[in-house]
Amino acid sequence: MTPLLSFLAPGRLWLLLLIPLLVGLYLWLVQRKRNRSMQVSKTMFDLVIPRDRTWLRHLAVGLSILSLLTLTVAFAKPKDQVSVPRERATIVMTIDVSLSMEAKDVEPNRLEAAKSAAEQFVTSLPPKFNIALVTFAGTATTLVPPTLDRGSVTAAIRSLRPQASTAIGEGIYTSLAALAQVPPDPDNPKTVPPARIVLLSDGKTQVGRPSDQAAMAARAQSVPIYTIAYGTPDGYIDIGGRREPVPVDRAELARISKISGGEAYTAASAGELKDVYRDIGSSVGKEKVDREVTARYAGFGLGFAILAALGLISLGARWP
Repeated sequence: MTPLLSFLAPGRLWLLLLIPLLVGLYLWLVQRKRNRSMQVSKTMFDLVIPRDRTWLRHLAVGLSILSLLTLTVAFAKPKDQVSVPRERATIVMTIDVSLSMEAKDVEPNRLEAAKSAAEQFVTSLPPKFNIALVTFAGTATTLVPPTLDRGSVTAAIRSLRPQASTAIGEGIYTSLAALAQVPPDPDNPKTVPPARIVLLSDGKTQVGRPSDQAAMAARAQSVPIYTIAYGTPDGYIDIGGRREPVPVDRAELARISKISGGEAYTAASAGELKDVYRDIGSSVGKEKVDREVTARYAGFGLGFAILAALGLISLGARWP
């Protein structure tokens, strides 16, 4: 148990050395009693008096030892990582608005369904989170710099229109540039809040700088990218009366997330996309922090002590 923990007062763990001494003392007393019983001949009283329930006595002592162990661990102030709500962060929503997003394999089409889910995601984030909106097709544009104003972001999302070509790498670079516009925290102006890029796309880079190179730049700035591959393999759009297949390309987006240290998601329907956004919101909205968990182990120790006491009471508190 203890090698998996870290402690605020690890020096107190030296007290655990007393436990082997106590176990040794108990075993010595048991052996001494056994030797004494072998040396004394049985009398009529030995036949009348009920025999001691040795197993119950050993169980009670074992529970006592466990109680001492867990209480000593609690005394050393163990700590563990727990999830707590993150007070401040910056999320850059980077949305693909290329023509392939007009595919109707997702009702009413990929872009309209993505806009609806993105709006819900924006409104679900904690109030102190800054949100920026970046779109990309053949080029990338910061439509809304980092802001606490949810209304301006949702209004910009509603206004999105499809454009030609796909430049995922440029979308990432523009998202990183948008992070430079994050307003300082009035309470802690020198601290840099954590940042994440949430990138939704269905296609493959056609123009601009390579997306792998952009992902490495994001990693260098400690900005993980959460990619969402949106659409199905059967998607298509009509161009001049000709059906043009636009299957979703998951491989490139998965590679981007892996390089940047983020996570890759896929969604083949509007419902799945909302679930993905909900999962991402939970991930970025919480952080792992060290917290003292003394009470947890003190509770275990108390439980073992109570069980040991019940066992001893049932024996009349008779020790060897």
